[in-house]
Amino acid sequence: MYTKMQFSELGEFLKVCRAQLSPRTVGLPESGTPRRVPGLRREEVAQLVGISTHAYARLEQGRAPVSGLVLARLARVLCLDDTQRDHLFELAARGECAPRRRAVQRVHPQLRRMLDGLTTTPALVLGRRLDILAWNPLAAALLTDFGDMPANKRNYARLMFTDPAFRELCLDWRTNARTCVAHLRMEAARYPGDPGLTTLVGELSVADADFRQWWAGRQMNGRRMGTKRLRHPIVGDLSLDWDSLTCTADPTQKLVVATADRGTPSHDGLLFLASWTAERAGPRRVRQSEVSGARWFAGSHRGASNHAGQCSWARSMAFAIAWSPEEFGCRWSPLS
Repeated sequence: MYTKMQFSELGEFLKVCRAQLSPRTVGLPESGTPRRVPGLRREEVAQLVGISTHAYARLEQGRAPVSGLVLARLARVLCLDDTQRDHLFELAARGECAPRRRAVQRVHPQLRRMLDGLTTTPALVLGRRLDILAWNPLAAALLTDFGDMPANKRNYARLMFTDPAFRELCLDWRTNARTCVAHLRMEAARYPGDPGLTTLVGELSVADADFRQWWAGRQMNGRRMGTKRLRHPIVGDLSLDWDSLTCTADPTQKLVVATADRGTPSHDGLLFLASWTAERAGPRRVRQSEVSGARWFAGSHRGASNHAGQCSWARSMAFAIAWSPEEFGCRWSPLS
């Protein structure tokens, strides 16, 4: 049986959606009288959908179920995009069974094999609630040392909102953070009452004011991946295209990869970082002496500041770093 909480979630979403529209937007004449609240009135939505005002009011108040036909009309009347429409249907259809605690998620072997084969491409596997299930060394070198975290704290949204270094790394932090909220919002619709998600949302709501505002606003962002800009302490600014591959055996798991066009400074930066990581035999936190040494090498070999010069510099760094400094009788040392 559906719970009142589930209908309340649906009602709150409908209120937010109609508040963003005006009569003119949906083809209704303006009444000329001031409105106490922004957006469409309940009776206007009901008129456009073809149901009584009483029936629509009961729907927003969490006191009545809703048919698929009415949902489709609501999506059209409220001008919902594909992501918002999916969310509307998920809110209406979810959770006839009581929520149950699910087993700890493990990375699927198929994704693990693919992950292990990616040596020059940062990649990680995200599961339910944006939990980080697995990663390759280059992803750790690019983002953070996931191995240093307790397993139950490895979560991409938690990193985004609570780790100052991760926030500094992401040049487009607000855009990326809002995308995380949208993912969690969709997760909440698919798995109502999930204790792990409830705990995560509560933690982030306490920790970050932006998260509280965006979660309460119930905005849906259709953007799943895309280009992200990072400012890395070793290789500098990177512009990377992020994409994901859904596991057919377990659709809740996604292999996320970051790439850059060949010949660009970002691509050469990834090559250098891959060589730098391989030399150190696995992901770990970067020591300040290594950062200083890499920056010294960059400063003395950068040459021209144009695109060609940057690519040549990055390729030189990638070649040089592939060899152990000790083989040349030297070692990295911090700059004074």
